Amino acid sequence: MTSATATSGLNTPLSPLRFLERAASVHPGKLAAIDGGRRLTYAELAADVRSLAGALRASGVEPGDKVAYLASNSLELLTAHFAVPLVGGILVAVNTRLAPEEIRYIGDHSESVLLVGDAPLLAGIADVEFATVREIIETPSQEGEYEGVAVRYDEFFARGDAGEDLVWDVADEDAVLTINYTSGTTGKPKGVMYTHRGAYLGSLGTVITQGFSIDTNYLWTLPMFHCNGWCGPWALTAVAATHVCLRAVRGEEMWRLIDTEGITAMSGAPTVLTTLATAPEAHPMSRPMSIATAGAPPSPTIIAAIRNLGITIIHVYGLTETYGPYAVCEPDPSWSELSGEELSVRMARQGVGMITADRLRVVSTETEEGAELVDVADDGVAMGEIVMRGNVVMKGYFKDEERTAEAFAGGWFHSGDLGVMHPDGYVQLLDRAKDVVISGGENISTIEVEQAVVSHPAVLDVAVIGVPDDKWGERPKAIVVLKPGQEATDAEIIAHVKSKIASYKAPRDVAFVDELPKTSTGKIRKNELRDVEWGEGRARIQG
Repeated sequence: MTSATATSGLNTPLSPLRFLERAASVHPGKLAAIDGGRRLTYAELAADVRSLAGALRASGVEPGDKVAYLASNSLELLTAHFAVPLVGGILVAVNTRLAPEEIRYIGDHSESVLLVGDAPLLAGIADVEFATVREIIETPSQEGEYEGVAVRYDEFFARGDAGEDLVWDVADEDAVLTINYTSGTTGKPKGVMYTHRGAYLGSLGTVITQGFSIDTNYLWTLPMFHCNGWCGPWALTAVAATHVCLRAVRGEEMWRLIDTEGITAMSGAPTVLTTLATAPEAHPMSRPMSIATAGAPPSPTIIAAIRNLGITIIHVYGLTETYGPYAVCEPDPSWSELSGEELSVRMARQGVGMITADRLRVVSTETEEGAELVDVADDGVAMGEIVMRGNVVMKGYFKDEERTAEAFAGGWFHSGDLGVMHPDGYVQLLDRAKDVVISGGENISTIEVEQAVVSHPAVLDVAVIGVPDDKWGERPKAIVVLKPGQEATDAEIIAHVKSKIASYKAPRDVAFVDELPKTSTGKIRKNELRDVEWGEGRARIQG
């Protein structure tokens, strides 16, 4: 018998770079990516990755250097997910909706040496001075045109060699692969470090959870800059699937590509699902298609709407710190006996740890510092904080040991999300800790209230926040977007909510607005709404 010690030396470090090497070797002629009129096979994509890596090297990028990208979903950003680490660099994909000062902060904090981006986005930061960025490169538009705001991508691309000497592996699987910055709504953005090993395993978890295969045609509605597209650039490549780039999420364009490119899978926040389901072009599917959703808990209402189109919902849950999805609401065979409404309610849970993740825990928030974490009762009622650990949890925050130690208190990563553990072992998210409304000593989940509000047939979208109350300290308020052509009064909305949940949880005030402020990944910026209510501009929302 061969001992474990004797065989351990045969192991090679895990890295998602291997996925492209394999796809190009095994399926060289398979269609890899579509971006407008451009179509690349896996052999061509691998060649482009090598050439880009050669250009990076010729531009002075050395192992450990950071390369920032400010780009939409495109061939250029897809290529960067392999080319930057192939030359030993670390990719920093920047949120395209950030303000110039936020982009400057990320560029400086990450110590990025190059910045590659779309011309319109680069034009918006023309006056920004970076501390470490030596050169800015402009990517082509979908039509291949340039606006002349920086060094042309094709000229940059041509300065290097074909990169034929570069190898598709790494010496250390625990080395940093990418740094993803959090949204920074409660302070300066934190740089979340992903490793080669974590991305490799996170990618395989995504392949299994979303059922990716060589026949998958994936529509990129999820931003590639967000948690590296939930590891999608690597996961889809691992099975030689086809990437279909989408630079702006619009209902008409989504449905056009779904129909013309035979889309079988996509991902996105519940707001993407709403855009898809309410588009005039929406129609029942004639072939299997699935959508993975996360970012905010989807309501049973939108889950039912997507299922009515013949589309399978895959509900996942995670954070930037967990490579995107960590858990999945994995259907149990017994659920086939549930009614459509009951199934939609069950599918709105966050579920259980994915196959490459550890289990989810819900622990008491009253544990003293340094004490062992204590699980709450698995009764679906006791609320606690959701914590995780394992291979698909970040290495730590870049240049921030203090906040890293705080996040991993007790040996588990603290999500800041509050939830309950059901008797069947499935976790349900109730709220972010900062979003819970504490009214007269009662904890009110804004998510629960939002799901009750959005079940009203006239409601398209809603945000529930806590607002000042002289008697109760604070009370819930609903800020509602109605569906086009629909009408409803505040009294009707409140009465509807009271028919769904306990009366004390119902909002006393309802404000109607045209749209809600959201991040690029579809999360509602509740901090902006709260700032208005608790600050001098309160009347603007109450209107």
